[in-house]
Amino acid sequence: MAGLTKGTGAMRLARRAATTAMLALCIAAAPALAQNDKMTPIATPAQPTAITLDTGPLPDAKAPEAWHSQYGSVFARNVTVATLTPFLPDPARANGTAVIIAPGGGFRTLSMENEGWNVAKALAAKGVAAFVLKYRLNPTPADMAGFEESMRQMFSGTAARPPRASIEDASKALAPQIADARAAFALIRRRANEWRVDPQRIGMVGFSAGAMLTMSTAIWGEDAKPAFIGNVYGPLAAMTPPADAPPLFVALAADDPFFANSGYGLIDAWRAAKRPVEFHLYEQGGHGFGMYQKETTSTGWFEAFASWMKMHGFIKP
Repeated sequence: MAGLTKGTGAMRLARRAATTAMLALCIAAAPALAQNDKMTPIATPAQPTAITLDTGPLPDAKAPEAWHSQYGSVFARNVTVATLTPFLPDPARANGTAVIIAPGGGFRTLSMENEGWNVAKALAAKGVAAFVLKYRLNPTPADMAGFEESMRQMFSGTAARPPRASIEDASKALAPQIADARAAFALIRRRANEWRVDPQRIGMVGFSAGAMLTMSTAIWGEDAKPAFIGNVYGPLAAMTPPADAPPLFVALAADDPFFANSGYGLIDAWRAAKRPVEFHLYEQGGHGFGMYQKETTSTGWFEAFASWMKMHGFIKP
């Protein structure tokens, strides 16, 4: 994948087309009951424990990183330099497992709070070392009005819809993000003793676009090799798993407007390959429920994920 970052003009065009197709699949995460919440610019939050990864700045990016609040949560956009933020458990409770968390947001924003920090805190409370990956994003207009208009145009009923990309084709567009994920795995393994982590027990969980990145990292991430992966309301299109594909956890709401009606080829592929997979299809929850406390059973996905990790020996009794 590394060679894709320096492709020819034709390759860049192909990558841009695949990315646009993926944006139509993985839009910014949002709770189903708050679709009209306004984006409000905020100051960049303090992130004193964030560690800059060694993947460098995103080429050709011009707008500075910006943050906003929406749906009662916090989002980042125009991320040009990737970081990894550790949320370490009490040493007395540390069980040696680590999880890299990839928030969603259509590769245009990152739901840093609902699908990042809050997930990490919940995992740390169970003795798991959690790491929130702020991966590099596709550039958007620097001003909020311009960003909002670009989002409206992309998802308007009259916008041109590119052909839906296969997961394999779309993943070729994610070379920078896959590089960020690989760097995160490498950093955790380098500092495994310090962080009380077993280098062979590092998993990854992603949400929406972050789930796409998680799947791509598991299959095309070369040396990343996650011990287990979680796909939370991400694409479920069929893809060919490697012979040593990691155990897979999937959670999706049946009323998800983006991924609930496209079949479950990913589940079938894992089963056909005789690789471990667990699938939770919740009756309600919409898209982007994350750690929001809702009255739907989708709120239980986190405890189901933790129970699944425990069943596989990643959370000790």
